[in-house]
Amino acid sequence: MDILCRIRDIYRAIVEFENMFQRRYGLGLNEGMLLCTLSKSGTCTSGEVASFLGLACSNTSKVIASAEKKGLIQRTLGNNDKRQMYFRLTEKGKAQLSVIKENDLELPALLKIALSIN
Repeated sequence: MDILCRIRDIYRAIVEFENMFQRRYGLGLNEGMLLCTLSKSGTCTSGEVASFLGLACSNTSKVIASAEKKGLIQRTLGNNDKRQMYFRLTEKGKAQLSVIKENDLELPALLKIALSIN
């Protein structure tokens, strides 16, 4: 039972971190991870994004739509298959990611311990 209680505490710490992230940057944690993923890969399909983020396709679509609405990413059609969509960061998305990277993200103490970060 102790493990279950620790998992609950870690989950609460993640929620606390996500709320701070949302207030500071106006982004959900999944949107932030989407920006990070696209900055590393350049372009991705929605299926690749889902795999990288560990989300179901329906949740991935919501995250992508939200980031698109904020002007952080844009979609392009595939060259060979016009049904295939590719996503990449916009200049606004790159700038937002730079702002996030420039700031120290303060992790709740429990997450620091769980991630072994000092």
